[in-house]
Amino acid sequence: MNLPSFLWLWKIAAWSMGFTIVCYLTLGVSGTLLFKIRQDKTPPKKWLRPFHRSIGIIMVILILLLLSIGLLGTIGHYGSLGHSWHLVAGLVIVSLALISAWSSMNIHPTKPWARLLHVRVNIALFFALLLVGLSGWSVVQKYLG
Repeated sequence: MNLPSFLWLWKIAAWSMGFTIVCYLTLGVSGTLLFKIRQDKTPPKKWLRPFHRSIGIIMVILILLLLSIGLLGTIGHYGSLGHSWHLVAGLVIVSLALISAWSSMNIHPTKPWARLLHVRVNIALFFALLLVGLSGWSVVQKYLG
C-alpha cells in the first residue's frame, strides 16, 4: 500500500511531547509553590492558581492531541493498532491526565481526598511519562527504520 509519509505527523508528536514535558515540569513547580503558600498560610499570589490551571488544561489538550496522532499514525501506517506496548503506555497517560484534571476540579477544603488524589496521580504521571517516552522512542525507530 503506497501511503504518504507520516513524518510530518511524527514531528507534531515530537513537539507535542516536548511541550507536554515542559507543562508537566511547570505544573510541578507551580504546584509546589501552591503547596508552600498553603503550608505557610500566606496569601496566595492571584495569578498562581489560574496559571497552574491553564497550564494543566494545555497539558491535557496536548496529551489528547498525542493520543489522536498516535492512533491516526499507527492505523495509517500499519492498518491496525497494538504493535507495541506504547499504546498501553499512552492510554495510561491519558487516563492519569483525565483523572488528574477531574480531581483538580474537586479540590476544596471540604474534600481533602481530591488534593491527595491529584498529587498522587501526578506522581504516577511522572513515571508513566518516562514509560511512554521510552516506548515512544522504540516506535519512532520502527518508523524511521
